[in-house]
Order: sequence, then C-alpha cells, then structure tokens
Amino acid sequence: MRTTSSRRRFLKHALKHAIALGGAAALGLPRLAAAASGHIVIVGGGTGGATAARYLRRADPGLSVTLIEREPSHLTCYMSNEVLGGERGLDSLRQGYDGLRAAGVTVIIDTVTGIDPAAREVATQGGRRLGYDRCIVAPGIDLRWDSIAGYSAAVAETIPHAWKAGAQTLTLRAQLEAMPDGGTVVIAAPPNPYRCPPAPYERASLIAQYLKRHKPASRVLMLDPKTSFAKQALFEQAWAALYGYGEGQMIEWRSGADLSGVVEVDAASRTVRTAFGDLVQADVLNLIPAQQAGPIAFAADLTDASGWCPVDPLTFESTRHPYIHVIGDACTAPALPKSGVAANAEAKACAAAIAALQAGLEVPSPSFVNACYSVVGSDWAISVLAVYRLSDDGQSITAIPGAGGLSPADAGERHRRIDVDYAHSWYRNFTRDVFG
Repeated sequence: MRTTSSRRRFLKHALKHAIALGGAAALGLPRLAAAASGHIVIVGGGTGGATAARYLRRADPGLSVTLIEREPSHLTCYMSNEVLGGERGLDSLRQGYDGLRAAGVTVIIDTVTGIDPAAREVATQGGRRLGYDRCIVAPGIDLRWDSIAGYSAAVAETIPHAWKAGAQTLTLRAQLEAMPDGGTVVIAAPPNPYRCPPAPYERASLIAQYLKRHKPASRVLMLDPKTSFAKQALFEQAWAALYGYGEGQMIEWRSGADLSGVVEVDAASRTVRTAFGDLVQADVLNLIPAQQAGPIAFAADLTDASGWCPVDPLTFESTRHPYIHVIGDACTAPALPKSGVAANAEAKACAAAIAALQAGLEVPSPSFVNACYSVVGSDWAISVLAVYRLSDDGQSITAIPGAGGLSPADAGERHRRIDVDYAHSWYRNFTRDVFG
C-alpha cells in the first residue's frame, strides 16, 4: 500500500510527464453543449493570444474568431537561452499561424493602433476597423527604458537586452563569440515582476556552459536588485557543480543586499553603476530592464498605476473596460507567474469563460497549471510545477497546497538528464498545443 508521501511523489511525476507530453492541454477544455455565437477579436499572436484563438474554436465552433498579429510568425522567448548557449538555432523557435487558420481562425497580419471600448471596435495601421462582441488583448510586455539611466531602444542595439527573441538574441550570441577568453559577461537582472522569473538565471547557466567549453578563463557576473530568485537553491547547486560558483568563480551572483541593482549605464565603456555607487565594467553587457504591459494596453487604457492590467480572475475581463479581456504577461493575476505556461492556462480559462458568456451559461470555475523547466547544462535541468485554483470568494487565484513541487535537491544524474529530455519534449508539445 502506497504511503501518502509516495502517492504525492507519484502524482507529481505523473503531472510532470503530462506537462512534458502536452503542456496545460493535459487539463483539457470541454466543448460547450449550448452553441454560442458572436465575433471575438484577439489582439496579439503570442502564446496567450494563439492559445485563446485555438481554444475558443474548440469550445464552440459557432464563434467567429479573428486574431490580429503584427508579425507573420512568432519567435518564442522560452528556449531562446539555448540559442545563446549554442544549443539551437533561432529558427527552431519560429512558430507560424497555419495551424490556427486550419482550425478556422481568421489571422490578419497587421498592427493594432487602437481599441474603442464604447464602439467595441479595433482599429489597425492598415486601415481596418473590426467590430467585436468581446476582445481579448494579449500584448505581452514592454521594457521600461527609464529604469536604467542611459539605456534606450537605440542603445539596446549594441547593449542588448535580448528579452524578446529575435535579432537581439543573435547580437548577444555574436558578442559572446567575439569576446576574448578571460572576459567578463555582466547580466543585469530585472526587478519583480517580469517575464519568466527563472530566465535570467538559466541565461547565466547556458552562457557559462558556452564559456566553459570555449573560453574557460571567462566568467559571468550577475547584478541583481533582488535578494532571492526562483529556484535559487537548485540553480546554485548546479552552478557550483558544473561551473564553479561564488567570488572568483565562473558564475558570481551579487544580490540586492549587496548592490541594489543597476541604475545607470555608460554604453561607450560598457560600464554600469549600481544604486550603491559601485562601477562595474563588462566585456559583454546584457541589461534586462524593469518591465510593464505592452504598448497597446496603455493606448487602450487597460493599465493601472502598476503598469499592468487588472482583471477579474474568473473571466480575465478587464476591470477598467467591459467586454475586453487581458491575458498573458500583461495581466495582473497574483500567484500566477508571468510565464508561457501560465499564459496558456489563462488563455484556456478565458476562452471557456467567453464561450459560456456568449452562450448565456454560467462561467466555469477555472484551474491553472504552471510548469517551468530551466536547462542549466547539457545534462542537467531543473523544474518547478504548480497547480492553482480560483479562491472560494472568487477574488483571487491561489496555489493548491501540496500540488506540484521542485526538482529534488538530491536528484541523481539520470533524473537531471531526464528533466532535460522533459524540457525539450515539453517545448515540442507545448508549441503544438498553442500554434497547432
């Protein structure tokens, strides 16, 4: 007979396996018995927007769904750190929209310039004006250039943030390749909240992997305004074992308790100043500034003083304007991290809510799952899993105690290697679930 502890371990492993095989789709989304109708316009074709489009069509094919996206294809930010480490090419992250079109979604490549909540209309740069019954906005994040004096979009062409997969990812990779052995890579991590909490530390890991192989006298220095970070003990364990960790080692992390983060940059000398006045010079400098909701969220008056979009956690409808829903990194959904899997789960909950509302049915109480794999070496990955539900009063999203968990600190080599395989399997199946 299984003990409670072993049952819990079994369920955690089963959930991890399900996530690797099919992402949050493992939770499913039932098709409504009552037919809905109406036109749903989705702004943004990243993980959240693409998922919402697919799952609206699954929930009720009677809904007309139009997705408007600026780019003809999408580069996923998740797994882009492997491009920096030399483990994959940028094009391996490229996702198209043919799967959505095959599912009956109308995909328009254009830039949304405005949303009129009174007229329920979306305007585009190409001159289109699309009426909607409900609108889903999935704008992603924007970078707060003002959080680091001397930093700007123009400076970022040579001092990259690489926080949106694309040309800057390749720029940062080229700078790593050109750096002489013995150089210092400085990564300035952002303050909370920001897209993908473990990503700066995965980035440090995979850059260190590249340096260990090709430039072993070099090092990675992380300057962080925070005093702790996601999966910290597991990252530090891996860093110590794989690369050397601490002062004078290949990876060094300096926390907010020591320096309080980067506040200014001199691009010409690649020198940064911390809030405590320390000056640090880099051979390769990667600045990741503070973040906020994407520009269209501000233009549509969907943000509050925090720079993010407040929503009803049951439906993800904006608390500022009715009939507009906001999902993904831009929305405020405390407890859920700003991650691709969370965006996928939010999109499915939002799709189910809209299908129910359009059909005149009660909105189902949603559950959410988040899974995050961080590859820290060619044979070593770490993960975190969590399951969430709507609180009893319907006002917030809360983690379910005992559901999910972290990779065990005492995992052996085989377990760590399996987590690498799970990470890559998750990526293949997750993007299939999102984009088709």
